[in-house]
Amino acid sequence: MAGGFLPYHEPGIVNILILISFFFFLSLAEWISSKIIRAGIIGQIAVGIIYGTPLANILHADWQSTFLALGYIGLILIIFEGGLGARLDLLKKNFFLSMIGAATGVLFPIGLSYLLLYLGFGYGAVETFIVGASLSATSLGTTFAVISTASSTVDLAQTRVGSILVSAAVIDDVVGLVMLSVINDLGELGQGHSVNLGWLIGRPIVASVGMAIVTPLVTKYLFAPLFRRYIEYHFARFDHISNIILMILVLCAFISIAAYTGTSILFGAFLAGTFLTYIPSKHPDGPFVVMSREEGEREENKSPTFVHTFERYLLDVQKYLMEPLFFSSIGFAIPFVQLWTGKRIWRGIVFTLLMLFAKLIVGIWVPLWQILSGSNILSRKVAKEYPREEHYSDDSTKAVWSTVCLSGLLLGSAMVARGEIGLLIVEVGYNETSYVSEDAFITAVWAILLNTVLGPVTVGLLVKFRGKEIEEGAWGLQGTAPAGDGDSSIDPSLGNLEGSFKTHDDMCQTTRHSPAYSLNHSGSIWTKPSSPDGQLPVPAQPAIYLPDYRLLVSSFYLSDQGQVNSTGRFVVDKVQSQQA
Repeated sequence: MAGGFLPYHEPGIVNILILISFFFFLSLAEWISSKIIRAGIIGQIAVGIIYGTPLANILHADWQSTFLALGYIGLILIIFEGGLGARLDLLKKNFFLSMIGAATGVLFPIGLSYLLLYLGFGYGAVETFIVGASLSATSLGTTFAVISTASSTVDLAQTRVGSILVSAAVIDDVVGLVMLSVINDLGELGQGHSVNLGWLIGRPIVASVGMAIVTPLVTKYLFAPLFRRYIEYHFARFDHISNIILMILVLCAFISIAAYTGTSILFGAFLAGTFLTYIPSKHPDGPFVVMSREEGEREENKSPTFVHTFERYLLDVQKYLMEPLFFSSIGFAIPFVQLWTGKRIWRGIVFTLLMLFAKLIVGIWVPLWQILSGSNILSRKVAKEYPREEHYSDDSTKAVWSTVCLSGLLLGSAMVARGEIGLLIVEVGYNETSYVSEDAFITAVWAILLNTVLGPVTVGLLVKFRGKEIEEGAWGLQGTAPAGDGDSSIDPSLGNLEGSFKTHDDMCQTTRHSPAYSLNHSGSIWTKPSSPDGQLPVPAQPAIYLPDYRLLVSSFYLSDQGQVNSTGRFVVDKVQSQQA
């Protein structure tokens, strides 16, 4: 009743000790699993299984419900942080490849589920669809948590393969929401209710596509100009306070719009992060262009970035409280005891392996894209034009394909975890419809649980032992695109660097007899042409603004007027621990 109050009682010592032990073991399990298998979230899920309803049921039911809600806020913050740190240029550049990867990650699990469950185990067609749909989703929370955990070794968010992973996982989440709507409607149809199936299936699709199209347009042509002209210079007076207020307002607005229009709240959280990433001015004199958080706090006319504000005020709460609660809440939802019968174990393991393959296959698009883009043609051309350097081309090709395959394996492995989305879909199918049997439900839970374990473990081991190779290649770290209309891009290959560039005449000054060329790309490449005796071009300054690389071969096409043609090619070879 409004106007009443909750009587204050001192909590009992048993409850206090239970809560202390729960949070202590969440931290301890995360640390142990991070050290052993490089996937701290696995320990948190295990603690949730032990303390929650599946095993010991130590936590009260209302506590578990509260932790689930707080954990979901943690999930929203994980996705929001991912949006804040997203490279918009890479997301845009690799969007088509991300769409292909996401489609592969949805269609293969459903198709292979029919192959095994429908034809092999004799499950029903609708039942198989529901189970396959639950395994077609990718856990956004796990994906972003893996990216965040790996950042101490490799900044995956700034890599090409990382941007593809983020886009594909977000698309999979939206598709998972559509699947969930379909399954909910199947339950209502089974109960004899009248349902507009077309609208309920189409609504989340229309809402998601609408938000994905409208958000960048409104941001670019309305909010960004208004913010840059009238607002951002006032932010410098208040440092983090103005930032945190705007961040909360934008996040709440986006997740509310997403919820009421029928798309995923998590998709809204990601768009909120990318919105805040785009609106500040990128001009060097802009208040949000700072080298460090300290500069933004210290300089009178500068402001900390939104990422800096998140790190100062929200990151610790998210990382040490809400994120552990989220992954432990996944453990609350796993029917652990029911898993352990002989038939369910072997069926679950077989289905797990099939579903592992169904997501790993997404990574095949990385080497396929490398082939289709024709990047190996350059190596053959350089070897032909510079026979004395043919061994460089051979070494480059081997290094390229080694790290391309590693990048593909990383992408596929990071898509493996199903987590909260998969559990939600299969539990709705089991509890709200009459189609899913207990055996099918347990088989799906086995696959979801083991894949949620195997995916992060594989990613952690890859990053630990081969992370630097991935980071330094074409699918690794990408230089920031220069401001302006010039299209100057470096597409580095793994191990060695190989690609093409495009320039405008105002970016270079050259004559036929005294040519020099400058490629501005987070630094510069200065080169001289080959001398008459066939020697390689000699870099006049550090060849490229990427550590541990030097220029080996540079081929420019000069017009009759002595101007650099609009397209040139280069190959640079890795040099350990030095710049040329």
